[in-house]
Amino acid sequence: MRTLAHLKMRARYLATAGVCAGLLAGCAQFKYYFQAAQGQYALWSDARPVDDWIGDPSTDPKLKARLEKAKLIRKFAVKELGLPDNASYKNYAPLNRPYVLWNVVATPELSLRPVQWCFPIAGCVSYRGYYDKADAEAYAEELRKEGNDVQVGGVPAYSTLGWLSDPLLSTFINHSDAELARLVFHELAHQVVYVQGDSKFNEAFASAVEEAGVNHWLALYGNDAMREAYARYNVRRQDFMDLLVRHRQMLADNYAGKASAKKKREEKLRIFAALQESYKVLKADWGGYNGYDRFFAEPLNNAHLASVATYNDLLPGFRALLVREKAFPQFYAAVRSMSNLPSVERHDRLHELARSMAQATETTTAVAAKEPGAVN
Repeated sequence: MRTLAHLKMRARYLATAGVCAGLLAGCAQFKYYFQAAQGQYALWSDARPVDDWIGDPSTDPKLKARLEKAKLIRKFAVKELGLPDNASYKNYAPLNRPYVLWNVVATPELSLRPVQWCFPIAGCVSYRGYYDKADAEAYAEELRKEGNDVQVGGVPAYSTLGWLSDPLLSTFINHSDAELARLVFHELAHQVVYVQGDSKFNEAFASAVEEAGVNHWLALYGNDAMREAYARYNVRRQDFMDLLVRHRQMLADNYAGKASAKKKREEKLRIFAALQESYKVLKADWGGYNGYDRFFAEPLNNAHLASVATYNDLLPGFRALLVREKAFPQFYAAVRSMSNLPSVERHDRLHELARSMAQATETTTAVAAKEPGAVN
């Protein structure tokens, strides 16, 4: 039961958040910032320490087991990966919805460049988040009326970049051990380094941490079945990403061409139809695995592919940097140093690291092929 003091505190919090929103964005953005403040406060008010949930006799045994696992993952993140030892992911909040929020992504009709929204803490990003799906759909409809391609996608977790204590949520607590670890490592990595306005850098860095972190987690705590399942998951994820990247490049080439807008629209439809057919073939190769079906649950458009490059373009460079630095503390220090460079320069350095790593791998492979006993 909410106490009177609790309700007064909530009222003061929302009122203050509303005033801040008005000062930051003016009347046009007031409603958006207010729903964000309400949504974030709801997470706080519903969250309780993980140990309280575990010690509560009424807590479902399955949930207790998942929370115990989350505690181990959280400790591992600090001890083995050098991730922040703060209050994040030490509380748990149950939500009566499948996602914590819904992101709206939009692009022009004949472009893959996403619309940008700028915020006080996160900087400029290519999405706008809503805690209520109906609100997200309503805003998406406004963008469609302006002629944009739009996608509304559910998000199981997000990071407040260390400004607030992010809780574990029912939207992801029942993921497999490896997937739960992946998500926690990724979101905590955003608290280590985050560059305003450079989503490619931020997401690729966090993806590199999650990737290396999960491999280390499975090596220490996994069994053969877990490692094999996660290896299959990674193969499917890479296959799917490769599929999207190929068709995204087709679209980019189409939009950059000199054909008329009408011809570009026709080619756009053909490319998306080809993507649908290619996915059916890929799904058959996977033995019918349907984990990516929801991506195709609504008609595809540019917005579905707008963020593909965000997570992948710079990832090979971060992988190479981690190999070079050999340990997470040195890796983080190198990333922090790189984050102070101008955007173009830090991206160029990561691309060069990736090229150097690829060349070194090719050289090693060639030398190995020439060793005595090698089959040519």
